[in-house]
Amino acid sequence: MFFLKEIHMDRSLIKTLMPSLVAGHVPRNVRSFKYRVFDDQPQSSTLGFVIDPQPFDGKVVAASEDAIVVKLKPSEFAVLDPNLVTTVPSEGTKVHVQPYARRRFDGLRADTPEERTEMMSDGTPYTVKTHILGSAPAKLPIPEPQCMELGQLIEQLEEMPAPDGFRRITHMLVDAGAHDFTWVDPTPSRIIETPPAISFTVSTAKFAGQVTILYQPGSDTYAVELRRDGELVDRHDEVYFDMLGEVLERLIDDGRWRLIDVSVIGAETSRRRRAVPA
Repeated sequence: MFFLKEIHMDRSLIKTLMPSLVAGHVPRNVRSFKYRVFDDQPQSSTLGFVIDPQPFDGKVVAASEDAIVVKLKPSEFAVLDPNLVTTVPSEGTKVHVQPYARRRFDGLRADTPEERTEMMSDGTPYTVKTHILGSAPAKLPIPEPQCMELGQLIEQLEEMPAPDGFRRITHMLVDAGAHDFTWVDPTPSRIIETPPAISFTVSTAKFAGQVTILYQPGSDTYAVELRRDGELVDRHDEVYFDMLGEVLERLIDDGRWRLIDVSVIGAETSRRRRAVPA
């Protein structure tokens, strides 16, 4: 089984090392350089919003146990945490880097603008794209419920932060490969007999099987059940709403979401691409 160890990059050390690491890779007429660190900490925009970085290409100019430095522009660099990269590249190689980005259940980036169709006064349809700065929602694939308690559970999963502070709980579910969602949406008179619940299947190094979050009316808490091949293998009762993220992380989150995907762009690969018929 694979569990990602939490070894944090020393950013103060990187700051000290950077001048020597990029020496000889900055034009002589340039007096300063800038860099961005990619580790397990969230990225922020100039306005202070948490953002999901875009993939990028560059050339590795330094690779050690402390940092992997990728040159992007004459005086701009990216610093990768060597503990998180999927491939450790050697100096001088060109690489394609895809840092972690939160995603939706449809596979798209969670910061993808939402689209909706509006109608003009003459009936002509037009598309409106909406993006709220700092927003990257992952809506559950569940229709608007009739049961208030089920609606509250959906809202809690979509809005409450995961323990890492960067993702929401639903982002954690996406990263765990959650699919095959089912739900119980009872009328108020049947909430005791058939409590509201959400079930889905995940596949991680920690657990592969069905997860059910079940509302417990008597205590106004939740139970989290794990099943494999239909058999109950674990159950946690009296889980308060503000404990859901912590419990789910402990049960299903193997940490692989933090990995930085690095692939080498080789001359051989480039030749193969050119050889593909148009």
